[in-house]
Formats: sequence, C-alpha cells, structure tokens
Amino acid sequence: HARGDVEYSQFDAEKLTKDGTNLAFNYQNEVDVIQKEATKLRMDLAVNFHDELVENHFTEAAKIAGHCITYPDVKKRLYFDQALDKIVTSKTWGFPIMFMLLAVILWITITGANYPSKFLAYLLLDNVHPFLKDLSALIHLPFWLDGVLIDGMYLATAWVISVMLPPMAIFFPLFTLLEDFGFLPRVAYNLDKIFRKAGAHGKQALTMSMGFGCNAAGVVATRIIDSPRERLIAIITNNFALCNGRWPTQILIASLFIGSLVPSYLAGLISSAAVIFVAVLGIFLTFVVSWLLSRTVLRGESSAFSLELPPYRPPRFWFTIYTSLIDRTIFVLWRAIIFALPAGALIWLVSNIDLNGISLAEYLVNWMDPFAIFLGLNGIILLAYIVAIPANEIVIPTILMLTVQLSGITGIGEGNGVIFELDNQSALMHLFEAGGWTLLTAVNLMIFSLIHNPCSTTLYTIYKETRSLKWTTISGLLPLLM
Repeated sequence: HARGDVEYSQFDAEKLTKDGTNLAFNYQNEVDVIQKEATKLRMDLAVNFHDELVENHFTEAAKIAGHCITYPDVKKRLYFDQALDKIVTSKTWGFPIMFMLLAVILWITITGANYPSKFLAYLLLDNVHPFLKDLSALIHLPFWLDGVLIDGMYLATAWVISVMLPPMAIFFPLFTLLEDFGFLPRVAYNLDKIFRKAGAHGKQALTMSMGFGCNAAGVVATRIIDSPRERLIAIITNNFALCNGRWPTQILIASLFIGSLVPSYLAGLISSAAVIFVAVLGIFLTFVVSWLLSRTVLRGESSAFSLELPPYRPPRFWFTIYTSLIDRTIFVLWRAIIFALPAGALIWLVSNIDLNGISLAEYLVNWMDPFAIFLGLNGIILLAYIVAIPANEIVIPTILMLTVQLSGITGIGEGNGVIFELDNQSALMHLFEAGGWTLLTAVNLMIFSLIHNPCSTTLYTIYKETRSLKWTTISGLLPLLM
C-alpha cells in the first residue's frame, strides 16, 4: 500500500516489483513442497479415513449441540423425520417402498392418460385434420405440398400431442411432487452400498435419478463426482435410466399389449408392473456395466462421500404442478414437436417417392426387415429409431406414420391411407396388428427402447463433458450392442 504522504521514485517501484516477483517465486516453491508432502501423507491414510473424519465431526457437533441448544418448536418434526427415515431407508422396507411408490405413479398415469388422449385424438385427428384437408382442396394446394404439410408435418405433430402429452402431464408432476417431498435423496442413500460394491461412486445414484428425467442432464450432473474414473462410469451408464422421451413409449406399449392380457380392472396394475420391470432392468444393467468397467478398462478403488439427508418438506402442490408442467412437460413436448415436424415431412416424402412403383420407405423397410426380425422387431421400428435419433420422443409417432403409409390402411377413417380415429386403444391395436405386431414384438420394443443408442443431444453432451471421441463412441455403441 502507498500512503498518501509518501512518494516513490521509478527506482523504488522497479525494486518493489522485483522483490514482489522474487517473493511470488519463493512462495510457489513453498506451495509445491507442501503439496508434495500433503500427497505423500494422503497416500498413507486408511481408505475409510474420510468417512471416520466426517463421522467424528458430526458426532462432536451433535454433542456440543446437545449441551447448548434446545428445539422447543421443532421436536415433533425432527422426530417425524427420524421415524420415517427408519422405515424408508431400512434394509427391509426401503426397496419395497421405492417400487411401490413408482408403481402407484405409473398406475395413476396409465389409468388417467386414456381419457385425455381420446379427447385430443378426436379433436386433432377426427376434426382438425379433415378441416385442413378440405381447406387445402378449396385453395387448390398442390398434391405434394398438401401431403408434406398436412399428412406429414401436421399428422406427426398431432400424434405427438395426443399420444405423449397426457401421460407426461400426469407422470412428471407426480414424480416432481415425490422429489419435492425429499424422497429422492433417500433413494440415493438406499442405492449407495450397491453402487460401491459395483465399483462406482455412491453419487451415481443421484445422477441416475437425474437421468430418469433427461439423460443429457444426467450426464451434466456427473460433475458432482470428483473422481474422473467414477465420473466416466456414471456417464457411460446413464443411458440405462429411462428418460423423458422413453417413458411415454413404455407406458403406451405396456397398456396396449400387456394390459390387454388381463381383465380391465387389472390392466393398469399389470401395465405398471411391466414398465417397472423395464426400469428396474435398466438399473440392474447400470450395476452390471459399472461393475465390468470398474474391473477392466476403468479399474480403480471406489471413493467415499458423505450424503446429508434433507428434512422432509410438505410439497408446494400448485407451485410444483406448475413448474413441472412448464419445465418438464411443455419443454419435452416442445422438443418433440420441433423434431416431429421435419420427421413427418421426411416420412411422407420417403413414403410417396417411388422407384419402379415401390416407395423409398418400402425399400428401406424391406432392406432392414431381416436384421430387424432377427432382433424381434421389424423394419418399420428400426427405421423409426433411425429417424428418431435426434429425439426419442418421436419414435411412436414415426412408427404410426410409417405403418399407416406402408400398410395403406383404409376404412378406419377416410381414404389415402391415413387414420383419423386413433381415439381409443382398440384403434391403436388394430393399427399395430395391421403392421404385423405381436405381443413378442411389443416386449422386444420395450427392451430395445431401454437398451439402444442415446439420442443425439445426449451424445453431444457426452462429448462436451469428456472431450473424447473414443468414450462418446463407446457410450453410443455399448447399449446398442447389448
């Protein structure tokens, strides 16, 4: 500091700068020595030293707090938290409660989504679509432009809205309420020991939970893991968590094909159980792949971490409903619509551009059929997944459009191979059966929806986080090969 009553000459300033440089140089040398010594001492510590240190801190803090602090107004809440945690995080009841809550959410979603889906299909497909066709004929719109805009882009968008919006509008708010209540950290606590046994980090339970919303967000969330090795394991395996775009596919296929196997009063329960099975299969594959990676190419010791469980909070119901509808449902729906518009145009074009009397889509489907059937699928499903690489949300609408265009279905609505009355499950079943689907096809699609390449957004996010083309390629091909 230069006081106002002192003047420094140029020589003094240069001397001070030189002394400061020498001082900084000597300081850096001291820092290097301390860092080397700290690294050497850290290597000599026991594996569980960090756990014991944190445990001692909390134990000592609890003793001091017990002597000095009273809680006259919050004893009841603390007792409730502790009593509930004994149940929710217990070895006996922890996992059954997790599965039961997920089953209840899925049952409400599957049971409640059918009615709004029927209404949207009736409105968008049975009323708006014929109106647009009549308007197109009135203004003498060219055939190809009418097809691209109305039978392509509009129909793809209408199917995205009618098929995906109802289950998302129910599932995401319910899941957010559970998250706002404080339950997800308890899920991470329950899964921590399993992740450590699999050679992964306990925080991977949190990044996996984030992946159930969006895999790209789950990949970004792996930044909370300090170990580069364990973070890479979490990135590669995050795709096994069902994301926003795959939940509606699972729910729709399960309710159509598996729910129809039992009486109607059991359909919602059985469909929920099927979707839970697929979600749990994804968690199981996360453990298996994490275990294999941690013992082969990403070998190393698991690091410990401390997880402080937050208190339970009464969910802010209307605020949570609003934010989940805006941040999740509308966001995912808008993303699906953005990709559905060009996909619908592309599907109509490849279905109506002929080579020797055979459409391009039919060429592609016939070429893919042998391999797709070997997988237990069909060429239409495989082509739909290629078209839907930008976003998983448009898989089902793409399958519906390709099935309609290639099957030439008429009689359900008006002609031109376009369905208008997809306002109930029987009409959808009729469409899938016309495309050659069986129960086995549906089950294989549910599994393939879980285990296939990540969407382009997730792949790009993986590359941004790893800066490695090698690990991005492995992340994309590993689930597809599985």
